[in-house]
Amino acid sequence: MIRTLSKSIIVLLASLIPMSGFSMKLIVIDARSAQLKAGSSIDSALAITLKEGERATLVAPDGKSVTLKGPFSGPAMPDSSTAADPRTALAALVNTRDARTSSVGVIRAGADASKLPEPWLIDMSRPGTRCMMEGSVPIWWRPESEREDKFTVFPVDRSWRADFIWASGQDRQDVPKVARFEGPNTFVIRRDNQEYAITITIIPKVIDSDLVLSSFMLEKACIQQADALLTKIKHDLEIAQ
Repeated sequence: MIRTLSKSIIVLLASLIPMSGFSMKLIVIDARSAQLKAGSSIDSALAITLKEGERATLVAPDGKSVTLKGPFSGPAMPDSSTAADPRTALAALVNTRDARTSSVGVIRAGADASKLPEPWLIDMSRPGTRCMMEGSVPIWWRPESEREDKFTVFPVDRSWRADFIWASGQDRQDVPKVARFEGPNTFVIRRDNQEYAITITIIPKVIDSDLVLSSFMLEKACIQQADALLTKIKHDLEIAQ
């Protein structure tokens, strides 16, 4: 039986067709360099130069990442071929995820956190880093919604505060315009007489591949959200069979 592939799956598969001998677009997800800027894209064949102390992390369309440290001069990724099988790329990302979470800081990274029903929900129940797409409206989420719960949010400089209530049975709520989300934003959550910090990292909207998004999330320690997105990718690939 021939099944019709969704547009998103077609785009995903097309991005993974071997491109040996050709360049491809790389996304700069982190940079301490005068030449590169986080969120920008560059050609994989482009020669870049990093001075002593400079570094940059880039991600290919298949989710493969590379971190370059200065002094460095040359193409960012000389081998511009990508994985022909999207399942190979997915498996590589899962291995990367497992390697990262086996190191010190696994709990803070969120590897032991509750599973998110959707990748872009912001878990308010625990400290750590969360990822949010540029220009989007964050949605707060909690893993347990059986009871009413109160919490307070304020920035690290405590220049303002906002009080909220989870209603019984409510597991998510839209975030009101209490702050501008434009770069790493750290907020303090006060709940059950405890305080902990959550940092929101913005993902540039130029990134349009779930594999690249997953790699970005792993680089930024948004493990809980990366897990949810990797699960979605696996589900989409199974549907495409």
